[in-house]
Parts: sequence; C-alpha cells; structure tokens
Amino acid sequence: MNMKSSGKRRHSLLLLVSVIPYLLILSACGSCNSNLDQVDYTALPGDDWKVSTPAEQGLDPKLVANLYANAGKVETLQALLVIKNGFLIAEGYFNGGSIEQKNRIQSVTKSYTSALVGIALDQGYLESVDQKMVEFFPELADRIRDRRKNDITIRHMLQMRAGYPWEESTKQLFELLYAGFRPSNLIDVPLVRNPGTDFEYSNLTSHLLGVIVARATGTDLKSFAEQNLFAPIDVEVGDWIKDWAGYYNGHGDLHFTARDMAKFGLLYLNDGEIDGIRIISAQWVRDSLQTYSEDAWNYRVGQNFNDIGY
Repeated sequence: MNMKSSGKRRHSLLLLVSVIPYLLILSACGSCNSNLDQVDYTALPGDDWKVSTPAEQGLDPKLVANLYANAGKVETLQALLVIKNGFLIAEGYFNGGSIEQKNRIQSVTKSYTSALVGIALDQGYLESVDQKMVEFFPELADRIRDRRKNDITIRHMLQMRAGYPWEESTKQLFELLYAGFRPSNLIDVPLVRNPGTDFEYSNLTSHLLGVIVARATGTDLKSFAEQNLFAPIDVEVGDWIKDWAGYYNGHGDLHFTARDMAKFGLLYLNDGEIDGIRIISAQWVRDSLQTYSEDAWNYRVGQNFNDIGY
C-alpha cells in the first residue's frame, strides 16, 4: 500500500480541463502587452502524436498564440495541449512541467474509472448499470444499517447520485479523504440524500465503482485498465495509489503525462475509437456525456461546468 503521497494535493495544478475555459476567456480579451509573434507553442516531435500547426488545421495562429501567452501567467498550470482533427497542433509547458512528467491527475481519474465501467459492461463482466452496489460487497451486506444503501445502483454512482456526501463538506470527512478509503466506508459514511434523487459529489462513490470493476472482472483495476484501455490507446500509466485494502483508487491519484491524457480525450471525441479500433462502445460515450444534473456546483472552477455526466 502506498498512502504517503496522498497528502498535499494540488487540484488546480493537475485538472487542466478546469483551467482551459478561463484561458479561453482571457484569449478572447486579447493579450495586453505580449508580442504574440514571440510566443512559441510549436508541438514537439515524437512518435506518440501526429503533429501539425494551427493554420494547417484551420485555426487562427494568433488566437492560439494569445492562449499560450495567457497560459504563461497561470501559476498553477504545468501543461497545455491543443488537439484538432487528431493532430497535436500546439504544446506548451510551464512552471516546471515537461513532456515526460507524469502528473497526478486527481479527479480526472473518475473519468477513467467511468470508462472502465463501460468496458466491463461491454465485455459482460457487469450485467447492467442498474445492478445494486451491495451485490459486489456481500461481506458487508449484513452490517448495513441504513437500508437506503441497498437501493444504490451503479447508475446512481456514475451520476454522483448515490447519496454519499462531498468529503470536503466536513472536517471529519476531509480527514477520511486524505487518510485513504477502504470498502467498509460504504457502511461508515452516512448518506446525505436518498439514492437517485439529486447530485452530491463524492470521492468515495467513485472509489467504490473502481472496487466494483475489480471484483466483477476478477482482477485489479490497474491490470484491467492496462489490458483494455491503456495499452489499446498506447499510453503509459505512472503511479496509481491504492487504498488500505489494496484496491487502486477509483476517485483519484492516477499519473499520466499531458500527451497521454490528451489521447483519452481524443478517444471520447472519436466516440470510443482510436485509429479505427473500438475501445469503448459509442453508446457508452454518448451516455457518459449526457446531462444528468444541472446547477450541481455552488462554487466556480474556471468557467464552471454544470452539465454533469458519467
């Protein structure tokens, strides 16, 4: 078990998606004193991406230069890549970031876990998203006192509607988040909503989804991911922290380079295919990107995202 690196987490540093809308707003306003001709965003050569330029792919080079000029002013940003038409057309690293650096991608891990749920469903390891959570934790079933937990489904968990609380809402839950989970927390942590009724962001929920995939497939989450997701899209995973029971965290702590993260994004842009190879069903991608909750957040990250899918 590796719990030491679960301390000091830098969410905004690694969740690049939340920074990009902010940068786009700045770009639209113009870079006040920057000489855009001196901004270098040239994509670096490599075997892992087809490289092109903004102009060749139909984007205004000045707009892209302005984006990178403003990116350089964000102290918590380490990498920014622009992909269009399957080409890497712009690339920049900041504040000590580099092309080789595998960053802890924090809650973006939840999207990978969701993808693995979809793959497990496609391959028949899971029967349906309407299967009950407790089916996968038979050793805990008799200890559940809140019978509402027996009604929690995989669908509820994917939509963050299981009813478990946001761990940063109380000091006790926050300490649990940073100390590390274990499957029995599904008993210990009380529900704050009835399952299926409303959105409540929960790291525990996503972690339990990862445990469900591991148990359903009869292997650990990392091995299943490497065989069915990481290797097929040609990415190399770095560290991945485990919980106290030895399960890989389904809610966070994956490590990837920015280039390898971009491949995952491209997979979803291509409806679950990479280079003509089907990795995730197109239906799962569509279901993942639907709106299930609106006005889910009461605080802003970047431009804020209210459309919450899987």
